[in-house]
This record gives sequence, C-alpha cells and structure tokens, in this order.
Amino acid sequence: MQKQNELTSYSVIFQQPGHIVSDMNGEKVMLSIENGKYYNLGTIGGEIWSLIEKPVTIEAVINELESRYEVDRSRCEMEVMDFVNELMKENLIQHE
Repeated sequence: MQKQNELTSYSVIFQQPGHIVSDMNGEKVMLSIENGKYYNLGTIGGEIWSLIEKPVTIEAVINELESRYEVDRSRCEMEVMDFVNELMKENLIQHE
C-alpha cells in the first residue's frame, strides 16, 4: 500500500511560495524565507524548479528533461524523484 504523502511519477507538484531565487553563473540559488536556509539548486535542479512554477506532474518534468538532454530514461526518473523528494523534505514544494 502506498503512503498518502509518497510521491509517484503521477503526483502533481508545484513550488511552495515564499522563496527568493536568483541565477548565478547558470545555476539557480534560492533563499527560503520560511526555512531561513540557502539552497544551491544547480543547473538541472534550477530547470526543474522553473518547470514546477505551476502545478505539473513529475512525469511531465521527466519527459521535458528527457527531451532536452541525452539521458537514459530510468536514470532521469531516479534523479528527478530523488531531487523532488529532497525538495519535499525541505518543505519547498507542495503536491496534490
């Protein structure tokens, strides 16, 4: 049985409001006002952050990254899910 808060590729995710995001040499950095923490999202993480500005499925994010980069599907899925789960743990995103 799947836990209610567990994310799947069909989960709809979106940014939690209240973050200051800036571009620094091609990488996104973010300050969470709520957490009082600074995050370096990196290049791909920054792209994911931009893609989830509005509600979107994780599957759609994976598909978009797969179309932009030459990457193995299973590796892309794994890395996106890991990144999104970290964002979730830090309370930086919401999901439906």
